[in-house]
Amino acid sequence: MLLCFVRENIHPFSTIFGTRILVYPEDKGEKMSTHTRRDAIKGIVLGSAGIAASGYSGSYTTSSAAAVPELNTNASQALRAFRGEHQPKPLPFDPTKLKGLSEKLIRSHHENNYTGAVKALNAVEQRLDAMMKDKDLPAYVYGDLKREELVRTGSIVLHEYYFANLGGDGRAAGSVLDLIKQWFGSYEQWEAEFRRTANALGGGSGWTILAYNSHTSEFHNYWAWDHMHNAPMSRPLLVLDMYEHAYHMDYGAAAAKYVDAFMQNVKWEEVNRRAEEAIKQK
Repeated sequence: MLLCFVRENIHPFSTIFGTRILVYPEDKGEKMSTHTRRDAIKGIVLGSAGIAASGYSGSYTTSSAAAVPELNTNASQALRAFRGEHQPKPLPFDPTKLKGLSEKLIRSHHENNYTGAVKALNAVEQRLDAMMKDKDLPAYVYGDLKREELVRTGSIVLHEYYFANLGGDGRAAGSVLDLIKQWFGSYEQWEAEFRRTANALGGGSGWTILAYNSHTSEFHNYWAWDHMHNAPMSRPLLVLDMYEHAYHMDYGAAAAKYVDAFMQNVKWEEVNRRAEEAIKQK
């Protein structure tokens, strides 16, 4: 069985739940082909691939016409770590009032990419619960799903930080501005580095994150290629989504114009709150 997916930033030949798949990169329109080893795939257990496809609504599309088994709906009986009961948070601002970012773009981003990650994580957690009951399941098959758990968790957390630091007037003020000046010399120098880091990800994928590192007690703008890249012990203060889904609907390939619009809508009150909380908890 050959499963074809569209998803973000993954090697074109990958494995999900032990199934060899062909992946088409999102927004690129580039198709790749491969000959799968059908004999190996025939031995796949648990019907995991079909279940994964159903659980990844909003993140994947699949060409498989196979029947999809129901996930365990008795989530309350599962261990807390595997219940899959995450719920998406609503937008914390009025999407009609952002400058340079359309309501259509914001709602699509929230409803498809973010909410899709929430649904996917719920499906992953429930499958992990089922897999742990199979004592003969190879560790490498389990590892495939653990990777997806990390991807979806990172996506949810960073999207929630991203949406929460939008809806402002873009005017930096407060204690975080003082910290920026201490570490970067001036707001202008910090902004220039933040923008350059973001534009380096234009046309691809990733995140740009102003963060406080509680281990080093330092403030840096970090480059993150995907949902899993981060500096250990860093607390995000300002998060910018540089995946193409965050801007392509409004700006096409003009990522720098999207960065301009983002900076006009930063809610610095939220950035200040995060900075003060991070320093207190050190």
